Amino acid sequence: MKILSLFCHVDDFQEKLEKIRPKLYRVAFSWSHNAALADDLVQETLIKALKNGGQLRDLERLNGWLFSILANCWRDHFRQYREMEDIDELEDFHCVNESTPENDHSQSQIVIRVWAAVAKLPMGQRQVLTLVDLEEFSYIEVATILDIPIGTVMSRLCRARQALKTLLIELAPEHSAQVSHIRRAV
Repeated sequence: MKILSLFCHVDDFQEKLEKIRPKLYRVAFSWSHNAALADDLVQETLIKALKNGGQLRDLERLNGWLFSILANCWRDHFRQYREMEDIDELEDFHCVNESTPENDHSQSQIVIRVWAAVAKLPMGQRQVLTLVDLEEFSYIEVATILDIPIGTVMSRLCRARQALKTLLIELAPEHSAQVSHIRRAV
């Protein structure tokens, strides 16, 4: 009977890993701003999770456990490659919409501005902001995932939100409703 329950546990574990993979990728990408690196981080996270799956006693804590592994993988990568690209040198984060209707264009510009502002935040603030506001983890879960005190989570989140507000004001277009009219030369 134990063998049967073990196989069911493994199937549940793998199924839950597949469901959470997009969330892991989203967070890894928001931290790294590099699709290939985000893929690598998620892959490394899932490999470590599969190797160490026996350490997880309660499947209900899988999300927090996986994001802790992801945070550790990111820290390891960050330590290994201290010379990171300067955010100002990235080409508009490779977010170019070539042919969108006007209303979609406006929305995409807002998304680009928010993404650029988040990218300018210090790494600690960016991590806390994405885990709390994007992935909806509680402060306690974020403190556990990042291995920092809950007070640090709250202060980083407060500073991140204040900085994000300031950055978004700075990145706002000067004239939000500029329309150019074409005249026919007579």
